[in-house]
Amino acid sequence: MEVRVFDTYEELSREAANIIIAHVRQNSTAVLGLATGSSPLGLYRELIRDHKENGTSYQNVMTFNLDEYVGLEKTHPQSYYYFMMENLFNHINIPLDHINIPNGTAKDIAAECQRYNERLAQHTIDIQILGIGANGHIGFNEPGTPFDSTTHFVKLDEKTRQDNARFFSSIDEVPTHAITMGIQNIMAAKKIILLASGTSKADAIYGMIKGPVDPQLPASILQTHSDVLVFLDKEAASKL
Repeated sequence: MEVRVFDTYEELSREAANIIIAHVRQNSTAVLGLATGSSPLGLYRELIRDHKENGTSYQNVMTFNLDEYVGLEKTHPQSYYYFMMENLFNHINIPLDHINIPNGTAKDIAAECQRYNERLAQHTIDIQILGIGANGHIGFNEPGTPFDSTTHFVKLDEKTRQDNARFFSSIDEVPTHAITMGIQNIMAAKKIILLASGTSKADAIYGMIKGPVDPQLPASILQTHSDVLVFLDKEAASKL
């Protein structure tokens, strides 16, 4: 695990984007694992800027998103499908059929989890982008999730719902469940880049890097992966 600390969120976002851009230019059929939330927004802005200015092509790239809320239609402004379209996919030349996001409105959620696992089994993710929850979750793998988990239906931790309530009109509107790639799926990626900024992430970052590998802090499993880059601003790194 390599930890890099930057003065600003913009700087860490730019450096992370540069790694992805370089990989896509060298490997036109790259498979990218993508995250939602505030952490990767700067990275996505950099990918869009580079695509428009330099023409980096995503025509043959495939993407897999970590997770999706259960019960929100794709058109809902807080669905992760909508988030990804608004913040990245609508602005680059990736074909729609190369985009993989769990279907949170599937009639059979268990079957949808199985379908997503089967899709993942057919493609090795080259670079997986992660954020980290204040409780140490990666994807929606909440504290206590087994390290050998694959894509599954999850009841969201109350801390997670409270953290995400700022995106909704009230806590009552925040979904209670989600579909998420499991920890085993995440760990199968060749390279992982975790982004974190702000003091609210400092405790989780400390535990992830300095603490024991423990399912109660899911991100701690990253200590055992062979190629992890952790990009932090000074606030997120303040307890290291």
